[in-house]
Amino acid sequence: MKKEIEKKRLKKELKSLFRSMDYVSDNYLNKEGIDDKELEVFANIYQQLGMAWEFLGLQCRHWDGYKKTRDKKEVCKICGKVRDVDETHILLPVKGHKKIGRKKMPDSKKTFRTKKEAKILYDSIDFHGANLKVDVHNSYKSNLFKKELDVNMAAERIVRLKESGIECSIDQHTINIRIGPRKEKGTKPDYGNFAFELKKKDLKHFPVLFKFDDNFKFSGLTILR
Repeated sequence: MKKEIEKKRLKKELKSLFRSMDYVSDNYLNKEGIDDKELEVFANIYQQLGMAWEFLGLQCRHWDGYKKTRDKKEVCKICGKVRDVDETHILLPVKGHKKIGRKKMPDSKKTFRTKKEAKILYDSIDFHGANLKVDVHNSYKSNLFKKELDVNMAAERIVRLKESGIECSIDQHTINIRIGPRKEKGTKPDYGNFAFELKKKDLKHFPVLFKFDDNFKFSGLTILR
């Protein structure tokens, strides 16, 4: 019901806007004998109407699908925007749930020459003090040890969240949590062990609570700060 009301409102506003744009175009921009100063005024008006069109188009969810134009492009039946053309702006509500983009995953079995060619998405946002990055790429060639060893980097979707000096990184195989700043290059790296590999006397240094069910199936953990 809410969607239908929103669609009806948007259709009405767009119809009124298109009438205004056509009126300015037909009666002033394409009119012979109009002086340059007046033409400039109405050209600016038409440009402002175009910005209003962009604003209303950001609200459109293309509910009625697309239609083909004479030049074989697909445009929305409601707002008239061309399909699959990247937007230059994003419109978000002040209150309530925000949604940006769609979930993307690696989409090719090919190994690309560079990470730039393999890139599908790399985007970030600072959201109320927290930093979120999403990196999606196909497999690509890279090198280690000062370009002496060529390796193939796996296709991945990586999501990183940073908050108050803590970074959580999630990919298709691991979940990594880092506390504190990254170590500088050339310094000794941190150790890594499974819990069962550590001595009992050393476990007291790790303020971690493991969560599990009756069958000891791991279901999560809590880190005390």
